[in-house]
Amino acid sequence: MNNSQNHVASYAIIGFGKIGKALAKAFARKGIEVAVATTRDPESFASDATAIGPEIIPTTLAEAVKADVIFLAVRFEAHPDVAKALASWQGKIIVDVTNAYGVPPEKMEGLPSAKFVAQAFTGSKLVKGFNHLGAAILEQDPAVHGGRRVVFLASDDEGAAAEIGALAENLGFAPIKLGGLSEGGLLVQAHGNTWGKLIFQDLFKFD
Repeated sequence: MNNSQNHVASYAIIGFGKIGKALAKAFARKGIEVAVATTRDPESFASDATAIGPEIIPTTLAEAVKADVIFLAVRFEAHPDVAKALASWQGKIIVDVTNAYGVPPEKMEGLPSAKFVAQAFTGSKLVKGFNHLGAAILEQDPAVHGGRRVVFLASDDEGAAAEIGALAENLGFAPIKLGGLSEGGLLVQAHGNTWGKLIFQDLFKFD
């Protein structure tokens, strides 16, 4: 599938709850193949994956983490378990779709939640994104009223942010980059009992 001259990025979604399914629907809508995995056996959610579309490939966690771009759509508390799947995440982009709502800030060593998650995925480039919308909105077609639904992206790596921005465009969204994790990440994070300014803002861009 990947010959070196023309490497096409491979995608995976870890977590197949409401948000994981909403993301899978976005991929299926555009005919883009994506692996989905949980900590459970793929057979336990294979029929749900098939129901979304042939592009959604149920697989094991060990297989899914081979992808170039990995959407982390698990509960915030579960991210360290996913991080254990590889010793090094070098060369991979992690899209952090988690929300740390209700997690006491001291549990995160005073860091923005995305920076805290980034620490677990050693060597990865982390992009915070797709987390500011509830699943019921995220799963809808992003083309609305002649505009495109906005997704916010924050990353300390501009190349990674650009790549996920291009993917968001391919999925039909309008990406807006918010800068680094310490600045932009704070605008879209749920942290303890506080909400970032942009969380749950369902916005559209008209080109």
